[in-house]
Amino acid sequence: MTAQPPLPLSMVPAAVPVGLAVSLVEGDRGGEVYIRGQLCDVWDVGDGAARRWAAVKLVRLHAASAAEIAKAFKVSTVALWKWGQLADAGGVAALVAEKKGPKRPSVLVAATIERIVALRGQHRSLRSIAAAVGVSEFSVRRALKIVDEQGVRESAAAPVITAAGEDEPQPPLPVLPVPLARGGERAAARAGLLKQAEPRFAPAARVRHAGLFLAVPALETTGLLACAKATYGSLPDGFYGLETVLVDAVLRALAGEARAEGATRFDPQELGRVLGLDRAPDVKTIRRRISQLAQAGKAEDLIAALAKHHLTSTGPGGADLAAVLYVDGHVRAYQGTKKIGKIYSTRLKFPVPATEETWVTDAQGSPVLVVMAAPAASLASELRRILPELRRAVGDSRRVLVGFDRGGWSPDLFQHMSENGFDVLTWRKGASEDIQQDLFKKVSHTDEHGQERKWSVADTVVELSLATTKTTGEVFPIRQLSRIVPATGGGTRQIHILTTDRTMSAGEAVYRMGARWRQENQFRQSLLHSGMIPLDSYAGTGDDEDRKVTNPAKKQAYQLVVAARARHAEAAAVADVNLLALKSPAEGAGEVTVTSTMHNHAMAPLWEAENALIAAEKTHKAIPAKLRLGDLNPGQQVLDTETKLIHHGIRMAAYNTAMTIAREIRTNTGYKRAAQEAHALARQALNQTGDIDTTRTGYLTITLDPLPTKAKTAAIKELCDHLTATETRYPGTDLTLRYAIRQSGPG
Repeated sequence: MTAQPPLPLSMVPAAVPVGLAVSLVEGDRGGEVYIRGQLCDVWDVGDGAARRWAAVKLVRLHAASAAEIAKAFKVSTVALWKWGQLADAGGVAALVAEKKGPKRPSVLVAATIERIVALRGQHRSLRSIAAAVGVSEFSVRRALKIVDEQGVRESAAAPVITAAGEDEPQPPLPVLPVPLARGGERAAARAGLLKQAEPRFAPAARVRHAGLFLAVPALETTGLLACAKATYGSLPDGFYGLETVLVDAVLRALAGEARAEGATRFDPQELGRVLGLDRAPDVKTIRRRISQLAQAGKAEDLIAALAKHHLTSTGPGGADLAAVLYVDGHVRAYQGTKKIGKIYSTRLKFPVPATEETWVTDAQGSPVLVVMAAPAASLASELRRILPELRRAVGDSRRVLVGFDRGGWSPDLFQHMSENGFDVLTWRKGASEDIQQDLFKKVSHTDEHGQERKWSVADTVVELSLATTKTTGEVFPIRQLSRIVPATGGGTRQIHILTTDRTMSAGEAVYRMGARWRQENQFRQSLLHSGMIPLDSYAGTGDDEDRKVTNPAKKQAYQLVVAARARHAEAAAVADVNLLALKSPAEGAGEVTVTSTMHNHAMAPLWEAENALIAAEKTHKAIPAKLRLGDLNPGQQVLDTETKLIHHGIRMAAYNTAMTIAREIRTNTGYKRAAQEAHALARQALNQTGDIDTTRTGYLTITLDPLPTKAKTAAIKELCDHLTATETRYPGTDLTLRYAIRQSGPG
């Protein structure tokens, strides 16, 4: 086959190549730009606007890299970027060079700066100060920066500077400049004259943790900052305020360092740029500020407020998060030297010194509520205890389906929950009769993602005996859903799901029971990324010595009763065999006479075992089932719960923030592998570098660097557009966040 030869890049031999497809010709009569041999742009000598516009168009077409275009036009990449910004703002007319000459007079005279400083001392926002003085917000920042750099607050001879107008071209962003000087505010904080330092951002390029700004809109939806303000009001006067401490803790958790000690793994200046401060708080400061919150004793109120905010807000896709809740206990092992009570750990398979927490998650597996369980309390007793708290969090009288595992098995609890507006969803515990095969029918359920699942289920009603009415024989009827599943070692077996909800379809009930594994995934995720296990406080207090605890001697005595019963059964079987032998003569023998001595000899082992059983039962009955903790284990301690609950509230917000970002990637971007990689992409974006731009009044623009692949970069760009549309303000400021991502060059 013949092929037409490609056109040359330019018909002019003296053309300068720009990349692989562009050539540039400049001479005495002006300039020309060729793309693939075709003339695209022409300008005359002295027409600087047309020349700049030609360069901007090449950048927008991705005809070559920015560095190659800048080199061909003999300018810097910063100047090329500035041309693009001017063209975006005012079109080609904005590219006309300004006339050189004297600048307009400055608005920042000494009196103006003095008034700005006085208003700032009243803790007024930058926007309100600008309106009161009659200058731009940019000029207010410039005035405060001058005062901070010179270390004076009142000066009659303040320097005269030129205020940049709103329509003037802004200078290029400096690469990692020195943070804004906050020495004056820190000195005021040490003197007790500063309530808290407000975030103030400086323009900077290549900021290491700029991706963490993506978490701010999702953090607002968790309600952590609003609930903390309503619960605690504020922290004692100091440089780091309540919002700063909480935002810092959430961002560190999203970056993989949830504990206070994780602050040592960050450059404080780099993290401080994201917080709007000269440096992030150190470990000692974090612990001191959190301990000040703990001294208020309102951690449970904070968790309750977070739960109410979570359940009364609209869920993902408009779902009712309060319709289904899952409850489970989590054992947190303790390896310190304090004398802590032991709890059986299913993960370690033996009792260990530990504390236990009861967690409540919503239908999506996101944490809603956590309470510190009483020592050695069962899940059934904890469920009964937290039901009023759940009702307050739900906020109305609607029925709520509560799912839990066999640890909460209690027919009396099931009846109590049903009478108080809660429906039960749990597995049946203990041996039970199999359901007839002809009762099984095919059922299905379509989940929120449109995926249909099918099962073979038998829908029946069973009656459970109530422990409190054993004498009357009262029972509690409950719905039972049975399934046939493979058994260990081959064959099949039946498993049974119990629920008091008679209106829910069988397919949905089976799906909801299986969806409890979302809670286990939340535990696993929290263990890996949110630091749920480690201690956040080493403080402890004495346990209540008058509290009644289980007497271990009672259990040991019962084991002796069980052994005595087994020996008694064996002796009874041997006695029956011996008596049968005495009464059965040999073949051909005559009558057999059984004397009292022979009978007593045959029954002696049985009588001995019976006496031992009676003695063991009397001993077991005489031992009290409960003892005072002070008599059984004097000096036992419990770990501090206030600090742990505060950190749990922060990590719950961090987890829900990460889940929200991942959900936005799945629903608001075109990323094809979002179903499998949404969480990984979210973590990658949160750790991305980028620029902080404050040159536009009232806005904080975050421009992230491109990700390794075009598909991921395009997905994060769509995420940035969606987050920008929320018009979220950075906490503690009047700055509206805007997001963008820098597009990578061609190829």
